[in-house]
Parts: sequence; structure tokens; C-alpha cells
Amino acid sequence: MKQTFTLNLFSTYEEVEKIPDFADYIRDECSLDEDRAETFKLVLSEAVTNAVVHGNREQETKKVEVSVVVSDKSITADIIDEGEGFTPDEEKNPLKEQNLLDTSGRGLFLIRQFADKIEFKKNGTHLHFVLNRSSGD
Repeated sequence: MKQTFTLNLFSTYEEVEKIPDFADYIRDECSLDEDRAETFKLVLSEAVTNAVVHGNREQETKKVEVSVVVSDKSITADIIDEGEGFTPDEEKNPLKEQNLLDTSGRGLFLIRQFADKIEFKKNGTHLHFVLNRSSGD
């Protein structure tokens, strides 16, 4: 059985603050395991923050579309912004010594570390990620 959840946001920090409650709602509706739910919340928060800040450059009139599908085996999310896109492979590595003290640049790293699958579409304006329902899957 699949359940679908959607959220459309303007590109402001206030809108990003809706993500934890949205993730908690999905957790409750789908009886997600607490560890997986927290991982999902972290990855979704990072993805939406990146879409607002880096994708849409905090231009309030630009939107971010969030779509989440929860099945028995996985949590799949699509985050789409209205920005110009980017090349994910050209992003700096936050673990390199020269980047350790930077105040940003860890979002993609975290998403890559915690998502079971990640894919960038449409020139980087569409992030698709998958988390297995069970961390051992």
C-alpha cells in the first residue's frame, strides 16, 4: 500500500520550518520506525533548505514542490525548485581541510550519506531520494 504526501512552499526560511512537522505527520500516518523517521526528517530538511537557499536563492515568489511516497518497503521523496540548477559533482567536499570551517556546504554531503539512493534530474533542480523503510534493506 502506498501513501502520497505533498507540500508546496515559498522560498523562505519560515516555510522550511514546516518540514519537521510535515515529516512527523508522515511518520505518524505511516507508522515509520523512529530511526528511519529521524533520518527521513534530516534528509528532507536538508534537501528543502538547499532548494530554497541555493536553488531558488530565497526569492519568495519561487516555489519548492515536495512530494513523498511511502510504501511498505521505502520512502521516496522528490524536491523540485525553480532555480537555474547546478552540477552536483562540482560541489566542494566539506571534509577537505580547507572546507572544514565553512558555515555551509554540508547539506548534499548529509543527503548522500543518509539516503539509500539519490538522483538529480532536470539540471539539478529536481532531487529524488529513496530511504529503505528498514535500515538493513
